[in-house]
Amino acid sequence: MCTHTPKCPSAASSDREAAQVVAAHPEQGWSLLCNALVLFEDTGELLPDGQIVAPHRPLAAA
Repeated sequence: MCTHTPKCPSAASSDREAAQVVAAHPEQGWSLLCNALVLFEDTGELLPDGQIVAPHRPLAAA
C-alpha cells in the first residue's frame, strides 16, 4: 500500500505505528495507516490480518 520514500514500516514490524496516515477519523477515534493498520485513539490496533493489539498506553510517571 505504501508509495512513500522511504517506505513506511510494515504492519508486522515493531515500529508499525510510524507509518503515514491515509485516512483519519478523529470523530470516530481511529486512523488508517498506509500499511493497512487501523490505529485507535486508545492506542489499540487492528492488524490487516484481523489480529487485535490491546491498548498499550504508557504508565503515568509517579
